Amino acid sequence: MFTGIIESVGIIKNKSKSQNENVDFEIEANFADELIEGQSISHNGVCLTVIRILEKSYIVTAIPETLKRSNLGILEIGSEVNLERCLKADGRFDGHIVQGHVDTTAICEKIVRNQGDLAYFFRHSAAPNFITVEKGSVCINGISLTVVESGKDYFSVAIIPYTLENTNLKKLQSNMLVNIEFDIIGKYLFKMHQNLT
Repeated sequence: MFTGIIESVGIIKNKSKSQNENVDFEIEANFADELIEGQSISHNGVCLTVIRILEKSYIVTAIPETLKRSNLGILEIGSEVNLERCLKADGRFDGHIVQGHVDTTAICEKIVRNQGDLAYFFRHSAAPNFITVEKGSVCINGISLTVVESGKDYFSVAIIPYTLENTNLKKLQSNMLVNIEFDIIGKYLFKMHQNLT
C-alpha cells in the first residue's frame, strides 16, 4: 500500500522486452542501494516488483496488462518517473490510500496558471466506477491530489509549487497522458450500491 506522497523522481535508464510481451525497466533512483529484491515500488502510480538491483539502479518488469492500462509503455529512456516505496507500518499517512493499481489513463486537456498554483484539467473515459468528488482524493502519476472540479469524465486539480518541483508534473504538457487511480473507498461504495440495487 502507498500514500501518494512521492519520495523521489527516478530516471528510466533502459527499457527492453523480456519474456513474451513483458517489458523490463531499469530505473536510476537515489535509494537504489537501500532496496531488496521482491520489494514493491510505485512507478507513476503503478506498483511493480524489484527483480534485480544494480549499483545505482534497479530493474522491474511490467506485464502487457500494466502497459495497456498505464502510460509506462510510452515512456522512453530518459523519462522521469515518480517513485514511492510502500508505506511503513510506523510511517505517517500524509496522502490517501493508494494501491498502486492504475485504473486508466487520462489526457491533460489544459493547464491554467493561477496566483500561487497551477490548475490541471484532465479528461478520461466515462465508466461508472471512475468516480471523483469535489474535495475528494485522486492519484495522478502516483501523486495524491485533491479534486477541485469533478464531472462524469473529467476533473481538475490544483498543484502547489512544491509538488510541481518535486514530481514529474513539471514536465507535463497539454495532450500528454497520465496514470489515474480513483479513490478505493469510492469504488467500494459504488460496488456496494450496485449490489443493493
